[in-house]
Amino acid sequence: MLLPTKVPQVDLDWSSYAGKRRQLPWFIFSALILADSGIKVLMHGTEGHTEGRVYTRETLEMLGLPTSRSLTQAAEHLKKNHFAYIALEHFAPAMHEIINMRPLLGLRSPVHTIARMLNPFCAPYSIQGIFHPGYRETHQEAAKFLNQGHVVVFKGEGGEVERNPDAACLVKSVHNDVPSEEEWPPLFSGARHLKDETMDVPRMARVWEGGAEDEYGVASVTGTAAIALKLLGRAQSIADAQAQADAMWKNRNRQRVKSAA
Repeated sequence: MLLPTKVPQVDLDWSSYAGKRRQLPWFIFSALILADSGIKVLMHGTEGHTEGRVYTRETLEMLGLPTSRSLTQAAEHLKKNHFAYIALEHFAPAMHEIINMRPLLGLRSPVHTIARMLNPFCAPYSIQGIFHPGYRETHQEAAKFLNQGHVVVFKGEGGEVERNPDAACLVKSVHNDVPSEEEWPPLFSGARHLKDETMDVPRMARVWEGGAEDEYGVASVTGTAAIALKLLGRAQSIADAQAQADAMWKNRNRQRVKSAA
């Protein structure tokens, strides 16, 4: 891993290694509204290891957002945009090669779990999403073992750092070696939203710009951002975090994302 000469200040490390197949990757907008508010977010991940999923890098590119090909370039993007995404292959190529062995192995390897715990720029706060609920405690204990100061992990939609607004969300945390947990209530009551059959990424841009509506998507964006705000210590309660996230969405920079031509 070749670090830039001067490691940039990063507030929040955000892992993205699962890809989405049932709902669009709304968590990207969660990171962007945090960045719009001045929080510096480094997102890292990989793609293409499981067929039929929408991955972060391709989504960012379709939305007209830059991706980084080195940690030095990621530092530049952070300075300019308060947000950067870098693929695993550009800072830990050996781990990327192991992940890409999934079709040969027939299942995911432990590297998928380890990669989520990487923190290239040593951000003081990390947010991690998992698919299997049993891994929450594993990540929590690993954060203590690795002396990571402030970490949250929860079962995210599809395994990404994305809150499912239809369901209660158990968030496990570690703050200065002290573990805790908190259950966040669902943001909707009644019937659940159906699987997104089209997975139309350009529609995400229209929602960001205000030209289309998606109640599930917006709730996922703000609900995920609210968990990050609570992690960062910028909100004292779940209700306060959600109110702040709602305001961030309302005041987002609508010029940041571009509709596909």
